[in-house]
Amino acid sequence: MATVNIYDAKTRLSQLVDEAAAGDDVVVSRNGKPVARITQLAPPKRQVRFGVLKGKLSIAPDFDAPLPADVLAGFEGR
Repeated sequence: MATVNIYDAKTRLSQLVDEAAAGDDVVVSRNGKPVARITQLAPPKRQVRFGVLKGKLSIAPDFDAPLPADVLAGFEGR
């Protein structure tokens, strides 16, 4: 991790950004104390594609019908 003072960072910003994009963090300091870090951004997450499974899934017509008494008793611990 490279450390540069704020004056050098101003004059070499483009180069420091290129270093950060390559994966090397750069710490910017003022009066010998670190104040900022230039780092690589995480790649964007994959975007969700809606409709990929359209027509491949089906829901039974009685999906939300009440459960049979014996199955319901099993869930209720009877």
